[in-house]
Amino acid sequence: MRNHGGRLSLFLALLLLVGGMAFLRPRSGDAIPAFARKYQTSCTTCHNNYPELNDFGEAFKKNGFKFPTDDEMFVKEPPVMLGAKAQKKVFPNAVYPGEIPGSIPIGLRYSGFATYNARQPIALGFQPRTDLFMPNTFTMIAAGSFGQMMSFWIDDDISAGGSGADGGLGDGYLKVNDLGHYIGLPKDSLNLRFGQFEMDLPFTQARTINLTDYDIYDQAGVAGALGTTNNPFTLGAPQRGIEIGGYPNDGNFNWSVAVVNGNNDSPAARNSKDVFIRVSQRFNLERDPKVRKDVQAAGPTGPRDHTSMRFGAFYYKGRNALNMDGTLFQGFPTLQEPFYRAGGDFRFKYRHFELYGLAMHGRDDNLLPDLTTMSFLPGPPVTFSGGFGEAEYWFFPWLIGLVRYDAVNSPTDFLNGVSRHNTRNRLSPGFQILVRSNIKLAFEYERRWEEPVPNDLYFRPNGFVTGIDYSF
Repeated sequence: MRNHGGRLSLFLALLLLVGGMAFLRPRSGDAIPAFARKYQTSCTTCHNNYPELNDFGEAFKKNGFKFPTDDEMFVKEPPVMLGAKAQKKVFPNAVYPGEIPGSIPIGLRYSGFATYNARQPIALGFQPRTDLFMPNTFTMIAAGSFGQMMSFWIDDDISAGGSGADGGLGDGYLKVNDLGHYIGLPKDSLNLRFGQFEMDLPFTQARTINLTDYDIYDQAGVAGALGTTNNPFTLGAPQRGIEIGGYPNDGNFNWSVAVVNGNNDSPAARNSKDVFIRVSQRFNLERDPKVRKDVQAAGPTGPRDHTSMRFGAFYYKGRNALNMDGTLFQGFPTLQEPFYRAGGDFRFKYRHFELYGLAMHGRDDNLLPDLTTMSFLPGPPVTFSGGFGEAEYWFFPWLIGLVRYDAVNSPTDFLNGVSRHNTRNRLSPGFQILVRSNIKLAFEYERRWEEPVPNDLYFRPNGFVTGIDYSF
């Protein structure tokens, strides 16, 4: 018999911790109501805590937004066929037949949040301690498949940050699945994706369950007064480019290589392109061999993911170009500053518990202008390191406790007065409540690093962030 009394006590303790503050600031999500309509199933089929995917949701996504096995048996809204099957036999003398979703595959998602902030020093100007409710985003999400081998995804913030604010495209890509079958490779060994998309990060920021971004994902290489480096690239931002990758057979091994503009979601700013590489291996730790081969979905008693351990590594290589038009440093040549980001990650799942984390190191070449020779000399590189660790526990299928620790060590930021120490860290405990499978409340307390204020003083801008998120 489960210990409901102990779980309720922990829930009440968390509730007292945040003092009853309410409501969330989520990102664009994988929780697509269009899929629930197509298969006449609950969002919890693919999500233990949306938008985070469970094992079944991962398999569904990898299979081109289709059920991993016997998809046609489960579809309740059949697709519209664009051509006869006989056209396949006479190709290329006929247009290859395809299909489109039987209904318009669009879902809508709304989020809003409230905040409670620590008192701000008067030297920084007045800031209200509470903002009772602020609309965050209203997002249109469309996703689905164009037949057996092609899938698509589009999410666009119709508005952001309140009435009249401009939104923008998040991800918008087309994916060709299982190209490798033409040359005899195992299923899904080779796939192609192109458009604007979040790279194959170990942990998504665009579709995170957290109310705030991972600090290390938002870290940029900026020398400030210490050199020329001014690199706007951040790992968590969407990129425009082409990606090839695969997850052969059971999907436990995953690889991807992407060639991208390297200018986040803005147009290309240089001729050179950047490269992102990622590999990971998951070890299924289920004892029963039959269970290891099953693709499990969430059930009425909560998560049913496989007990597993995953390890991964990633590497991003780019070249930041500045002064191409000669206006930033008049009389000086174009700057070419190579940079890289490298890291590793892990994820452990055991029944109702998850533990995962990431470590990353970044380095940007940095130059110094020499007015005597009107050229650039090598300077001290801009470096940083850090990462995050997070633990989640399902007290009930609808109640999830979590705690996250973020840290960024940047000597350059410290020397430029960003923080009191080289290392900036943040502790963020909280909990989330699934009011329904498509409606969620989230609560988070943030203990942040000390930031500088005039007169060599420092303060911690601690506070609560809470919110509501629903999709339909």
